[in-house]
This record gives sequence, structure tokens and C-alpha cells, in this order.
Amino acid sequence: MLKGRLGLDSAKVPYADRAGCLYLARGALTARDGTLSFLQGQSTPADALEPGDYAIPLQGISIILLGPGSTVSHEALRLLAHARTALAAVGEDGVRLYTAPPMIPDRSGLARLQARIWADDDLRIMTARRMYALRLGELLPHSDLNVLRGIEGARMKESYALHAQRIGIRWQGRRYDRADPLSADLPNQALNHAASAVEAAAGVAVCATGTIPQLGFIHEDPGQSFVLDVADLYRDSVTIPCAFKAAKLASERPAENLERATRRLTGTVLSRQGIIPDMIEQIKALIEGRN
Repeated sequence: MLKGRLGLDSAKVPYADRAGCLYLARGALTARDGTLSFLQGQSTPADALEPGDYAIPLQGISIILLGPGSTVSHEALRLLAHARTALAAVGEDGVRLYTAPPMIPDRSGLARLQARIWADDDLRIMTARRMYALRLGELLPHSDLNVLRGIEGARMKESYALHAQRIGIRWQGRRYDRADPLSADLPNQALNHAASAVEAAAGVAVCATGTIPQLGFIHEDPGQSFVLDVADLYRDSVTIPCAFKAAKLASERPAENLERATRRLTGTVLSRQGIIPDMIEQIKALIEGRN
């Protein structure tokens, strides 16, 4: 560790210069010769590594995502803390976020900028408009958040219908009873599962950037408001297509578990398309005003 201002510890490699996140599953994360080692057991096609013993360059990574079937030693945790590299326990391909020790970045710039933008009504609505523009393909001129939400809602109705037609499933509208989620039809149940998976990925990205989950620009009340904001950026490209493909699969194979199928499809897309690293870049661009 390097001593920073007032003697505070600072990571030797700034987060800005690190590679991002590394997904590991079905193995043992341990310490050996002063660095991390990962013994990869029997792997699946979705895993990052073939079976073998790997040295992990922990200071070149911002966060390690530890998937199912894995263990971690106490000494490995000590090394991670020393290098200020975060570790999150996640579901298959990152579709669930079970726990994430707080990542304390070397700099608070993004969080301070986010708070400043959030506290300024004009900057906050401008950021919300930019987020809608990323999804809708145009910067809407309206400065009333409720109007923007209404426009987005109407566009989403069209998007749901188009995706359903393209994939070949019956769509009767978005319906969801929080008290009885299983009462919804297959497409609506699958949307809930896919949304949860994408929200977990967004949670990892928010954690990795050191931004503030509670300070959303579109969502306001939930404790994960900014996480929901980020997840919604991928509703058309990830959430809906994965959900409807899973619903079609479940309708054709009644024995198929819908939640498992949805999580696997979504996890595959998150992994293959590098969605979490893309979320991290989108967060930086939004907060820094680069898009």
C-alpha cells in the first residue's frame, strides 16, 4: 500500500488503470507466494477459465466476481483488502449479487459529481433526459420528469409488442402482482427474472465505480435507485429479448424451469456482450457528461 494524504492508505494501482472485473466459478481462490491463485475445477462453457491452476494479477483488477461452486480463503481476503480489490459473490454469470464488500476507490470524484448533479434540479433533469436518449435514440425536449416517464412508458408498450412478435410469443401487456408474482403469464414472469438479473449486473457496476446507489436520476424512492437507472438502459437490448426467449422456451418445453432458463439466457448475454464493463463505462460517461 502507498501512503496518501494524511497518511491514508491508497491502492498502488489506481482503479482507472485497472482492467475491470474478472468472473471466476467452480474453483478455490487462495493465496500463494504473496499473490492470488485460483484452482479451476470442472468448468462449463460459460466459465472464464479451463480447468487448471492460475495466478491472478489482483492489482490489475477492480473487482472479482466469484460464482457458484467456489470457495475463498481468509488469506486471499487479506490480500484483496491490501490491494483494494473488491470481491463480490454472484450468481451464474453475475445474474445475482449476493454480497459485495464495499469497494473504496482511491478517488471520490464520481460520487461527488453524482451528488452535485443530483442536488441540482436542472442538471438532474438533464441527466435523466440523457439517460432516456440512450434508450430512445433521441434527446427529448421536455423538462418534466413525469412527461418523460409517460413518453418512455408509451414507447415501452410498442417495444414489448415488437419483441414479442419478433420472437413469436403471445403478449397481452405488462402485468405484475407483487403479492402473487406467479399469477402472471410466462412472458411477465420471465421479465421479472430477467430484470432481476440485469439489476444485479448494474449493482456490480455501481459498486465498481464507487457511485451512490441511492441517488438515482429517474428512479427516486428505492434504496437502489441509481442501480435501477443503469439497469433500465439495457431493457431493450438485454432484458426483454432474454425474457421473451425464455418464455418461448418454457412454452415449448413445459418441464423447463422458467426462472433458471431466464437466468441462464440473461447470464450468457451479460457475459458474451461484456455488459458489466459497458455499464461501468456508461456510468462514467453519464456522470462526467461525455454522452
